[in-house]
Amino acid sequence: MRDRDRSVARLSQRHPNLGRHHQSLRRIQTLTHLLDNAIPLPGGYRVGLDPLLGLVPGAGDLVSTGLSAYIIWVAAQTGLPRSTLTRMVSNVALETVFGSVPVVGDLFDFTWKANLRNLDLLEEHLAQPRRAKAADRGFLVALLVILGLVAVVLVSGTLFLLSLFWRLITGG
Repeated sequence: MRDRDRSVARLSQRHPNLGRHHQSLRRIQTLTHLLDNAIPLPGGYRVGLDPLLGLVPGAGDLVSTGLSAYIIWVAAQTGLPRSTLTRMVSNVALETVFGSVPVVGDLFDFTWKANLRNLDLLEEHLAQPRRAKAADRGFLVALLVILGLVAVVLVSGTLFLLSLFWRLITGG
């Protein structure tokens, strides 16, 4: 049994209402593994496609942020409270902001793993659901729009700086 299967099985034992969220959790676990943990490196460390996407200026950060936003959207369908959704968006925003800095941001992307952090928050909620009111769809949309705007502004700024640098090098 793979680790993800064990995780779902453990949560199912502790939280009887997981059944209706089982597919969402599996989808999030699979995408999170792909983005943050799919590639083993020497020394037991693992990375995913997220930091590799970040190596592509502009588009990589947008794709990565979009996939992370999708994870948050699916997680929100499980009834997460506003506080947890805010933490999840903050994790991705931090990764997006620091990840957009050339070279240093790429190193940050290899270590931060926002999607794994968000999966932990979701699993914690599902294992011990609090009585907190689930966030409404408008709140979630507002958070994700803000995250999208942050990503677009940062990518635009990065591309602008790269174009200035290119003009400086080429004299054009």
